Amino acid sequence: MTSGNNGASTPEDDDPFGYLYADGQANGAQPPSGGYGYPNSVNRVRSVGQRQYGQQQAPTAPTAAYGQVPQQPQGAYGQPSAHYAAPETFPGSAPTSQQPMPGYSGGGGRSGGPNTKGLLIGAIAVVAAVVIGISVAMLGGDDDKKDTGNQAGTTPSVSQSAEPSASASSTEEEADLPQADVKTMRLEGGPSTASDVEGAKSDGGVYVQGFNQQGASVTWTVNGIKKAGVYRVYVRYGLPDGDANATVTVNGKSSPRPLNMKNFGKLPANGWQETWAQVSLTKGTNTIQLSCQQGNQCNALLDQFRVTENVDS
Repeated sequence: MTSGNNGASTPEDDDPFGYLYADGQANGAQPPSGGYGYPNSVNRVRSVGQRQYGQQQAPTAPTAAYGQVPQQPQGAYGQPSAHYAAPETFPGSAPTSQQPMPGYSGGGGRSGGPNTKGLLIGAIAVVAAVVIGISVAMLGGDDDKKDTGNQAGTTPSVSQSAEPSASASSTEEEADLPQADVKTMRLEGGPSTASDVEGAKSDGGVYVQGFNQQGASVTWTVNGIKKAGVYRVYVRYGLPDGDANATVTVNGKSSPRPLNMKNFGKLPANGWQETWAQVSLTKGTNTIQLSCQQGNQCNALLDQFRVTENVDS
């Protein structure tokens, strides 16, 4: 078989470099000028952006010589090239305009959104209310503790004795109420004064001894009661040996219950402590007597008497 021309060549049989060979030159191959080396070859090369979809194809620009860059029409700066069409211009393409978000309006402001300023103010108000409530609860708890320590469990009857207070505290009201040393009182039935045992609060450390005999009594005339009512009479005492008790008489009326003088504080012998009885006094002057009657155990040293407001009334 000899070489020959079997007919018009097809694009896939074209040799782009045919013009370099003798047989190619014999067949009319020329250097490329925008297409393959053979005449009538298919030109499949297009410049970028040359094709425009949905529009008529623009005329093909003149082909530049081999080795030179084809000149493209230059548009003004900032303007799109005539050979370029945006995708949204294609037929059937979706619009690309941005839709505003709900609750947002242009100009940097918000419309329809949550009121953050109102929420912040509400949160601050809630925190302040909680802090105030906790403070009130704490203060109220302290007051309850203080009040509970000063209240008696039950209301004693007239002349009923009770346990002594932990300390002989005096308030402004109590300062206006009478207080007296036993050495200023009337002693009857055998008691006398002494100062051998230390710790008595009476002037000069004087106290009453010899109270442990039937018929012995100490009478205190109380002046300056501003209004009639229920009061407490406190008696300061010491115990030489064991517990003691005595009879309380107010304005000539004796109480059926004795004044208990026990070692409430578990103190050593002759340790000083207090007990009290609830009494009814009239306005002005009253007489309070402590006596050792039949059935009483009166082995006690007596120091001071004082009247206070009744905390249960």
